[in-house]
Amino acid sequence: MKLWAKNTLLSALLVLIIAVPLMFMSGHEFGGSDGQASETVSEIDPGYEPWFESIWEPPSGEIESLLFCVQAAIGAGIVGFALGRITKKNADR
Repeated sequence: MKLWAKNTLLSALLVLIIAVPLMFMSGHEFGGSDGQASETVSEIDPGYEPWFESIWEPPSGEIESLLFCVQAAIGAGIVGFALGRITKKNADR
């Protein structure tokens, strides 16, 4: 199979993996695991109090999302750099 055919097939598969769940889950709210965990703890023990509070709360949800995206981008950059170095070292041998 040619490279362009593989890339086209993988791209179509990627679109399907993203689009199909969104089509079948329309109208549902996608919540995070933090919210689900706190709800479960509240159901199990209504009198539970957290051990500590956050040091700093972001002023808005947008800033919290921005910080999360920056953290993810830095992590992806580090992983990409490491994989690139490993691949380059093996190619030189």
